[in-house]
Amino acid sequence: MDRDLSDDDSVVDLSFEAESPLAPPAELLETLPSCDWVLQGDRHQIFFPPSETAGRPQEQRCWSSFLEHRVPVVTEEVAREALLSFVNSKCCYGSAAASDLVILELKQQNLCRYRLETFSESRISEWTFQPFTNHSVDGPQRGTSPRLWDIKVQVPPMFQEDTRRFQVPHSSLVKECHKCHGRGRYKCSGCHGAGTARCSSCSGAKRKAKSARRCQMCSGSGRRRCSTCSGRGNKTCATCKGEKKLLHFIQLVIAWKNSLFEFVSEHQLDFPGELLAKARGETLFKDENTTVYPIVDFPLREISLASRRGISEHSAALASRARVLQQRQTLELIPLTEVRYWYQGKTDVYYIYGTDRQVYLVDYPERYCCGCTII
Repeated sequence: MDRDLSDDDSVVDLSFEAESPLAPPAELLETLPSCDWVLQGDRHQIFFPPSETAGRPQEQRCWSSFLEHRVPVVTEEVAREALLSFVNSKCCYGSAAASDLVILELKQQNLCRYRLETFSESRISEWTFQPFTNHSVDGPQRGTSPRLWDIKVQVPPMFQEDTRRFQVPHSSLVKECHKCHGRGRYKCSGCHGAGTARCSSCSGAKRKAKSARRCQMCSGSGRRRCSTCSGRGNKTCATCKGEKKLLHFIQLVIAWKNSLFEFVSEHQLDFPGELLAKARGETLFKDENTTVYPIVDFPLREISLASRRGISEHSAALASRARVLQQRQTLELIPLTEVRYWYQGKTDVYYIYGTDRQVYLVDYPERYCCGCTII
């Protein structure tokens, strides 16, 4: 069999251990003498962000001028056109009902949607490793590692989430592989180092059941070359890739997140609120800065309260674990119209919402089944 017996003493018996890369024991990675912020206990450490200067205070605004901005009133003609457009987009809906139904009443409301986005950056450190290939080592002997928040990186476009990883300068250590103990190989778990395994065709009996002829698959030996290690009896260490040593270094993980707070003013119509979160609105007000301030003295008191609550929640959630880079708050006007109609002796309603006049209705009176799913 193809096996180098002279290598027995250099192969670790890991027959019953997982072959995937494992983290080294914590005691293997000592604290770097030049760094007081490296990992502790749970193997990663979150760092408090530096304090930032507050943005400019919000100017007093005359909200009456904003509310003078009105979305055009929905007429019967507009309501019917919106319904016909919706019906034509459905393969199982007939257009006769939309053309013939009698519109009895139009009840229109303009809702306000408040959104607050907070774009933040958080940084954590963690030990990681890779096979050491005898390249130069950027260790503590080359200088003091910078503090995490002093490391300059390119920030992605505002309000676009991303995660990146960087090797911290002067944090590298070379250690022997903790998986194979610096040997580069370990005993095959398929054949336990023998290089051969029991023949699967004759189950090691050397002959087929109820047959006097020897097994052709193993030539009557009862054993075949191990397919796991190709008969070598050992495998290359999956952790160090056979290099016998690992380069350990501290990795900086930076995550940019966009936190969202959203609130829609109350309405008295029987309309699903989740659709209002996706509805297109007309922007009444937009404020973007490092720090935004709550909207005050807005005619709808619930909007002012929502603005204050959103900013407070984001501040409390992010203050101890992330640095706020930018905030943006918007106020949009969303039109919502309830259309009550009569058709073939029955009265029902449908809704037109958003500036693009989307339609929502539960039970359209003219539907056909043609093998597709009605949504």
